[in-house]
Amino acid sequence: KKRGSTYDIEIKTPEDILKMRAAGKAAREVLDLAGQLAKAGVTTDEIDAAVHAASVERGAYPSPLNYRKFPKSCCTSVNEVICHGIPDMRPLEDGDIVNIDITVYLDGYHGDCSEMFVVGGPEALDEKGRNLIQTTYDCWVKSMELVKPGVNYNVIGKTIQDHITPKGFSTVRAFCGHGIGQVFHTAPNIYHYTVNQPLDEIKVGHVFTIEPMICEGLADPYMWKDDWTATTADGGRSAQFEHTLLVTEDGVEALTGKLENSPLQFWEEDSAIRKGIWLGTSGNAREKAEELNNNKVETK
Repeated sequence: KKRGSTYDIEIKTPEDILKMRAAGKAAREVLDLAGQLAKAGVTTDEIDAAVHAASVERGAYPSPLNYRKFPKSCCTSVNEVICHGIPDMRPLEDGDIVNIDITVYLDGYHGDCSEMFVVGGPEALDEKGRNLIQTTYDCWVKSMELVKPGVNYNVIGKTIQDHITPKGFSTVRAFCGHGIGQVFHTAPNIYHYTVNQPLDEIKVGHVFTIEPMICEGLADPYMWKDDWTATTADGGRSAQFEHTLLVTEDGVEALTGKLENSPLQFWEEDSAIRKGIWLGTSGNAREKAEELNNNKVETK
């Protein structure tokens, strides 16, 4: 029987964690591959086909496929699409910003992550788009930096909203992060906005996603007739990042963290919160990140 309920936050066992590390690593590998395809002229349908093949090659199943009738193997959210964009035949264009959201189901466990990609590279992006992605990345990292045992879950949303509001951006309230494990979406709900009441306490062994959706203008979603695609009501662009996170004795680790061959993006290099690739706050995560970032510098 799969564990995980709507109400109780599951404490993962060592066996759970071992398998979730494997699922998270597979999800990261697939996401990196998908990101390489985000180029002008490529359709998101082509990216979806590559994601499906890469998931199966790793012995995994793409979790989104047929999940509540979702018809594809990943979500591709371009420009004004907030989340759950369904891959289609529209060719990507230089200057598009696209979030690719990957979840794989491997050996009974889900690994879930997403990242932004700029079609045509940073030089194809206008200043406002650059600020949107940078602000989204920084508020995400800032919130993850505070995750540790004993902290209330409401700290996450407050940190995100406090960071983005002075910069003129808005945070989506209609969708949230979530617990994850043998069940795709379970407790707790992770709110990306200020909640003025105590929530649950973060504990060692909790595994969940933080995935803020930040918008240039209005954050209220307009839902398409496909029952999945959520776009901004005013046509403004939206950006998002996501990790599957494990709470440890000394902080937090990204189970979907970047690998040796993962790209270093401009928002990581320019981050005002923590420069370079972020893997977590635990001693183990900090050590791995330092090694990874040093290698990136040496190979430049």
